[in-house]
Amino acid sequence: MLKKLCYSIAPVVFAMGLSAAPVVQADDYVIDTKGAHAFVQFRVKHLGYSWLYGRFNEFSGQFTYDPKKPESNSIEVTVDMTSLDTNHAERDTHLAGAKYLNFDKYKSASFKSTKYTPTGDNTAKLTGDLTMFGVTKPITIDVEHIGGGKDPWGGYREGFEGRAVITPKDFGLDMAKKLGPAAAQVELMLTFEGIKK
Repeated sequence: MLKKLCYSIAPVVFAMGLSAAPVVQADDYVIDTKGAHAFVQFRVKHLGYSWLYGRFNEFSGQFTYDPKKPESNSIEVTVDMTSLDTNHAERDTHLAGAKYLNFDKYKSASFKSTKYTPTGDNTAKLTGDLTMFGVTKPITIDVEHIGGGKDPWGGYREGFEGRAVITPKDFGLDMAKKLGPAAAQVELMLTFEGIKK
């Protein structure tokens, strides 16, 4: 009788255990720009002889990260284009003009991901929509998960690095026409460390 009773209640107990189990959800992170643990950088060839490096000092964003369900990972970033910094004030002023970045008309750029596809233990392809100069085009970013864990201030962080190559002409800025064929493409180098909300 006891054995029969045990067999009859076992499925019920098991089902209750499953329903009581915590549901693991993706965590939301704010990109740590205040602590300068995030960077939006780029480089473009100068006359085909060397690399010109630059960055944007002002940007903001957030991302969602779930290591158990990576396909749900996502990110949104907005960049203040007027914060351009190539370590040369005269050049920055030149690039801000209507001939190039046209800050009077276009002050920001944005990226919103649409797909995250793992390619290895810590790598992935991040596809999304990049909007610049009023034009939106899909791009793909090669992503590496650098690491994650608790910080000394009681928070939790995750860090990523991304690289992509874009053709500004796709967005209406023909760099090759202005600076020669070697400048047709721009490499993006992105570093984001996020603090869990």
